Amino acid sequence: MSESPATNRIDPSVLAARLADERAADIVEALNEEAPEVAAAILVSLPHEKAVEVLDQPELEQAADIVEMLPRDRVGAYLSGMSADRVTDLFREIEEPGRSDLRARLDAETRGTIDRLSAYGEETVGSLMTTEFVSVPATWTVAETLAHVRQVERTRETVYAIFVLDPRTQVLAKSVPLRRLISGEPMDSVLSVAPGMRPLSVSPNASREEAARLISKYDLLALPVVDSVGHVIGIVTVDDIIDAMVAKQTEDVQRFGGMAALDQPYMDIGFLTMIGKRAGWLCVLFLSEMLTASAMQGFQGELEKAIVLTLFIPLIMSSGGNSGSQATSLLIRALALEQVRLRDWWRVALRELPTGVTLGAILGLIAVARIVIWQKAGLYDYGPHWALVAATVGAALVGIVTFGSMAGSMLPFALKRLGFDPATASAPFVATLVDVSGLVIYFTVALLILRGTLL
Repeated sequence: MSESPATNRIDPSVLAARLADERAADIVEALNEEAPEVAAAILVSLPHEKAVEVLDQPELEQAADIVEMLPRDRVGAYLSGMSADRVTDLFREIEEPGRSDLRARLDAETRGTIDRLSAYGEETVGSLMTTEFVSVPATWTVAETLAHVRQVERTRETVYAIFVLDPRTQVLAKSVPLRRLISGEPMDSVLSVAPGMRPLSVSPNASREEAARLISKYDLLALPVVDSVGHVIGIVTVDDIIDAMVAKQTEDVQRFGGMAALDQPYMDIGFLTMIGKRAGWLCVLFLSEMLTASAMQGFQGELEKAIVLTLFIPLIMSSGGNSGSQATSLLIRALALEQVRLRDWWRVALRELPTGVTLGAILGLIAVARIVIWQKAGLYDYGPHWALVAATVGAALVGIVTFGSMAGSMLPFALKRLGFDPATASAPFVATLVDVSGLVIYFTVALLILRGTLL
């Protein structure tokens, strides 16, 4: 990444002095414009706490490269001051031998936390959680709990949720919002201000989508992560979930477009990497589209007899592909939000079948009206059997749009059942599938209606 004009003129320490009073998010924006070595120099010149806060921001691009360029005698202090989940993410990006060198500079507690978090799969709650949360025994009073919150506030990811533990078993007993704690009487038990419901929690091996669903449904700021016996081993905060979901949705959107997901911002992707991400899917789709040519070759005789049918091939193919893409997009999102489950496939099929027929009938009527108007107005002569051509196009559209809706809605279920990401059922893939099938449906309908006349 090239250095900005400001950096060419201004010493990094001078720029750091200007940024020192800015918000961390604004500093991140400034650093993202600089080369990693320049960003590292600016960070070193910032106050320690501000530098740690900046490194803790997920939006900091090339963070792993920046960390590797920090002075060896200071990098350990920076990493130890960051949230555990963020440090773990950085270590996943740093290659050996740099990773081992940095790990050796961390204190034993931070190393142990990173090792534990790194053991969880990348798409699980465990990989997203942080171990920096506020917990107190159930025997404490409101005053004791508030004093503890004030004492540890700077070292915790969030203090808006306090987790109350059984003093004997250390099992999660209650979750107390900070607002209720503040409003309680100082000498009352902390349990007296806890909600009556049992606390919500999630397993470290649960999916990130499950954590997002719970946080969204119950308007939580933090969700405790508990092990098999109920011990709190970490928390997932709403901001971490938002960051994770934004990244996930970005990947899904890219897959919808028929390409591999990018793991870096668009402008940071190298030329060869971009080719590699896009060429594979393009080749697969191109080879699939060859089946379209094969289908047309199979009906070559019919095309020679009724050239007029070729006029409507683009219309037929695009309509089927569009209806399939609509259904696929709806079902992928519904599956992700758990609005439908695998066992609901038959209910979706019963819903999409009449939907496809109705949508196809609407398009079919429009197509028939277009042929009639053009024929009667003298804009184009479809031949003596124009009425049968109109009937063919109209009936074919009903069949093709119905098939597109059914195929587009069932493909995400099939992929999810096979263990693949439903987002793989991207719009281009569905469109290719429906293109081939649409031609077969079109010419089959033409054979049935036009036999003995044009065919």
